[in-house]
This record gives sequence, structure tokens and C-alpha cells, in this order.
Amino acid sequence: MFRWFVFLLLWPALAADTEPSLQTVIEQVGRAYRSTEAMRVMGDVYASDRYFTFPRFHETAEYLKNWMLKAGLSNVELVETPADGVSQFGYWTMPLAWDVRSARLEILDDSVPAAARVLADYEKVPSSLGMWSGPTAPEGITAEVVEVKKSDVRNLAQIDLRGKLALTEDNPANIKWLLVKAGALGAINTFTENPGLADGRQWINAWGDDGWAFTKRSTPLLSFSITPRQTALMRSLLARGPVRVKATVDSRYYPGSYPYVTGVISGTGPEEVLTLGHTSEQGAEDNATGVAATLEALTTLHRLIAEGTLPKPKRSIRVLSMGEMYGSMHYLQHNPERIRRTVAAMCVDTPAASYDLAGTEYTFYMNPHVAKDFTDGLILKVASEYLPKVNRPWHEKEFTTGSDTYMAEPMVGVPTVWGYSGSGVETHHNSEDTPGRVDERSLRDISVIDASFLYFIANAGEPEALWLAGLSESRGYDQILKSASQFLDRIAYAADTEALGTLRGQAEAKIAYSVDRESQAVSSVLRLVPESRTAAVRTALDPMLEGLRRFGDLQSGGIRSAVDARARALGIKTAVKSTEDRDPQLAAASKLVVKRKRFGTLPLDDLAHDRWEGYPSGAWAAVPTIALYWCDGRRNLADVIRLTRLELGPTEFDFVGYFRFLARHGYIEMIGAAP
Repeated sequence: MFRWFVFLLLWPALAADTEPSLQTVIEQVGRAYRSTEAMRVMGDVYASDRYFTFPRFHETAEYLKNWMLKAGLSNVELVETPADGVSQFGYWTMPLAWDVRSARLEILDDSVPAAARVLADYEKVPSSLGMWSGPTAPEGITAEVVEVKKSDVRNLAQIDLRGKLALTEDNPANIKWLLVKAGALGAINTFTENPGLADGRQWINAWGDDGWAFTKRSTPLLSFSITPRQTALMRSLLARGPVRVKATVDSRYYPGSYPYVTGVISGTGPEEVLTLGHTSEQGAEDNATGVAATLEALTTLHRLIAEGTLPKPKRSIRVLSMGEMYGSMHYLQHNPERIRRTVAAMCVDTPAASYDLAGTEYTFYMNPHVAKDFTDGLILKVASEYLPKVNRPWHEKEFTTGSDTYMAEPMVGVPTVWGYSGSGVETHHNSEDTPGRVDERSLRDISVIDASFLYFIANAGEPEALWLAGLSESRGYDQILKSASQFLDRIAYAADTEALGTLRGQAEAKIAYSVDRESQAVSSVLRLVPESRTAAVRTALDPMLEGLRRFGDLQSGGIRSAVDARARALGIKTAVKSTEDRDPQLAAASKLVVKRKRFGTLPLDDLAHDRWEGYPSGAWAAVPTIALYWCDGRRNLADVIRLTRLELGPTEFDFVGYFRFLARHGYIEMIGAAP
């Protein structure tokens, strides 16, 4: 470890005569960044996407295409993916295109002041209408409002909602299928992630019967969203007696297209690195800032390369501006050769919160463990080099589901990290997520970090690969130590032989797992070197891998010593042996192997919700998603369960039942375990 500590200190000087160091890249990008341009893009994207209709998405795409061309990017493409409610990429069903001209909801009660009667007006506050809301007749409809509390959801079928609007305490998108079964006309949402925003409205951006987007199988219910202040008014009126409202919505569904835009800074070789930002969202921070940050990162790099300040990189650097998940799914499926040549990516989502609010420190989400990679250590190194200079706190977090970082999973194979800052005052999917809340300094920070991360990988050769391996080795020691130390307190308080045996077995398994994962991170740098040099570089990595193995053995020895010491304190005379997991699932699981058919997660959006058998959508749930990633068509399911628990911790999830459920519906193939 000391050897590589010295190398990490000396490497910038060793490489100074050949390629710019990471510190140099950060400094050059920081000086060349143009804050005014980034803020302009953010504001322009927000101005169109805040209406979240497909015609507006096309306006945004045309704007971004023109900006990329103006910035000098090459091979700029505006791609129109099918928005037909039927087509699938991965297992995600594309939405139907949707447009709205006007929408209004008002209380029919003269005792309420006229100004307070209007609950929703799309032209004034777009998010007062839920995305994919169905239409009414031109003259509108009148309906009674029925309150549906969270406690009512389990018995929703017993509530008379036929021809009525449900005033929902829960996000109505989560229970839409139940509202359909109950015969409701639609929902008036009162849920908010931040009740303190008294005049803010939660954006309802999901309205499928069985998943996120509205598809051909979905039911065109009405969808409105009101403020906490309006919610209090409605509840006070309902406490007096029945409340009637008038809804008028001029919206339509149609087969259209869902556009995305991509462009590149051309490198000297065939490989690429990628950065992604989400269009088609109503908020400024989430995620017009992500689009602006990624675009300004490439614009800055192009300028530096064009003027000769930075050399043309070995790999091309690509930006992709698209609808979250749906755009990237199409991009991956239609560019398999390009994806095969993409060595790393960074997703930029909600990255520009205020410096002056609590809870806005930068968070960098790592790759899933199945894809442990040098990019984890690199993004943290970039952050540690840059953020202290602007006095901005930051930390790392484990992989989380629900964004385009799924690209790291083995069926895609593009390691992807995610930079995030939140918003401080929680405005996630709220009408209060406006440009005035965006911090110009934060937008600068994430742009500089994104550009530096991308360029360093794009220009990395063998010396940089070895440096990145050393970086991963150093991080690996820390991760192995954490794996061991989490058990020491528990061992110190273990009550008997059984508890000690269980803890010893768990600790040794976790340490061995950590050694294996961190060794993969070190070895991942091999994809940065030409095939002709792979064998030589692999040999150079052997001492690092051996160091990690020895360190793991040392930690396991420490665990055994701690167990023995506790056993003596308890008066236990016999040696405490490791105890294996006795989960009854494992016997059946050891005879099963899951063979995946398509990349990405399993949202189940093409299967009626009442056929899910109580299993969660794989679009967001962590346990089934991580388990799916570990399924490689060779491991038996018992190994998948073990690896998933080592990554996420203990869980009682019914793995065998879940994968058999998926097999029955054709999502995966279940085969007998290999002999």
C-alpha cells in the first residue's frame, strides 16, 4: 500500500511531460467554464420543459440540437424514439405522446371566495395538472369529491368512487390501478414531499395503470395536483358536507415521438466516454441543471481542445440529453456497437442546489457492486481535488436504483457514477423547483467535475491506467477495513456460541466478498490499455491484487481473534467455528439458474397490476434489481441471494418465488443449475 501511496504522489510529475494531470485538467476547465452560458441553457430548458408535453419536449430537443451545433460538437443527432405506448426497449414500455392546451379545476361553492375556488389552472401553473391526464368534454364535467386517506387504500374497492374524483392523501400515481378498479373519474392529489411549501404542487409525472408512463393499456383518468393551502380548504369544506367541482381539460393522447439529442467531441480512437442529463422534466434543479451542466462541460472541453490548451483526447466524449430511462433505453438498444466502445459514463441529476442551505452537500453515487470499477475511485478523487477549493462538502453513497446508472449492469457494461446535490429546501417534483433556486456556483462545480472526469478517462493511456489502479487499490483497503470493522462491536457483545459462530461466518464472507469486489475495481483499468499491452499491465497489477488479498486475510485473522477473545470472556471452552446461513430458500435456489433475456430493469409495466402476485416493480425496488444484476446465466440462485445480501444487507425477500414469477410471465428463463 505504501508503494502505491508514493506512486500516487509522484505520478503527476512522472506524467507531466506526456499528458495533462488530473489537477491540470481541473484547473484548465475551471478557468474556461462560462457560467452565464450554463445558466442561460438551464433557464431556456426549464422554460419549455416545465409544461411537460411532447410538443414542448420537441422544442427543447431542437434547442439543444442547435446549441450543440453552435458549440462545435460533432455528429449531432436528434433522435425521435417511438412514443406509441407499445414499443419496448429493454422491458420498459414507451409512453404514448400527450399534449394539453388548457386545464382548469374549480370548486362549485359560492360561499368560497372567488379567488380561492380555482384549484388548478394549467396555463398559470403547469404542474397543477398531472402528466398524461385524460380529457373532459369541451364543456367540462362536474363531480363530487371523495377523500381517500392512506388508510383507505387497502379497502378502496369498498369506497363508492364511480363518477367521482378522489382527493388522495397518497401519490395517486401509486394507486392509479386501484382508482381504475373503483371506477373513479380521476384524482386530485394532495400529497407533497414538502408540506412546508404551502403554495407548491407536487408534479404527478406518472399515470400508467401498471407502471410509470401512460401506455396504450392505460386508462385516461383525470389527474390534478393542489397545494397544501388548498388541501386545508378542501378538507374543511368536506367536513361540512359534500363538495362538488368542475373540471375542464383539453388534452389528447396520440402516437408520436419522444426525442433525445446527442453530440460528441471527437477523439483520436474508436472508444467513447459518456455523460447524461435528463430533459422532459418540469423542474429547474431537477433537471434543467443536469442538462445545462453536461452541455457546458462539453462546450468548455471543446473550446480548450480547439485552442490547444488540452490535447485532443484518445477517446471521444459524448453528451446525451434525453428523457430519463426511456431515452437511454432506446439509445442503448439502437447503438450496441457504440455502447460496446463506451468505457465509462457520468449521470448528472439534480446537481445545483444552494451553497447556503443544509443538506446540499454533493453526493456521488457509486456503481453497483457487480460492476465495481475504477470510476468509483476516480470521481471521488476529482471531488477531493476540486471541492475543498470552493469550500463545498461532499460524500459518497452506494449505488441506488431508479436512474440511468443502470447502465453499469453487466448486460450493458458501462460503469456509471452519478453526481447529485439535492435542493436543500425539498422541491423534488414540485412547482417550486424554479430557476431562482438554482445556485450558479453549484452549476459551475458539477460542470467542472463532470468535464474533468470525462476528459481524464477520455485521454487515459497506460500510465493513467496504472495510476487509476493504484487509486482503486487504496480505496480497496479502506473498503475491506470497513467490511471487517462493522462486525467488531457486534462480536464484543455476542451472548453465546451460536451468535459468535454466525458473526464469524458473516464477517469472513463479507471480507472475502469485499476483497473480490475491490480486486475487480483494480483490474477494471485493463479496458483502458490496448490489447497488445493487456498482458503486461495485468502482470503489473498482480502485486496490488496480492496486497488486497493479504489485507483481507489480515482482517479475517482479526475477526477470529476477536471471536476467540469474546468466547474466553464468556467461558466457552470449545473453538467457535464459522456458521453458514441456514436460510431454507438456499437449498431450492442452489438448483436454479436465472438466464436473463434483455438488459435493464423489470418494471412490469406490460403486466396488469393485479397479476403481480404482491411482488414489487423492478423499476425502483433495490433488492430484486440488484439480484437481477447478479444473474449471469451461470451462477445458481443461491449464489445470487448470497451476493445480493452481501451487497445490501439482510433481507427476507422471496427470491425463489420472485424469479419463478418472472419466469412464468416470460421475463427470464429459469434453468437447472449447472452440474
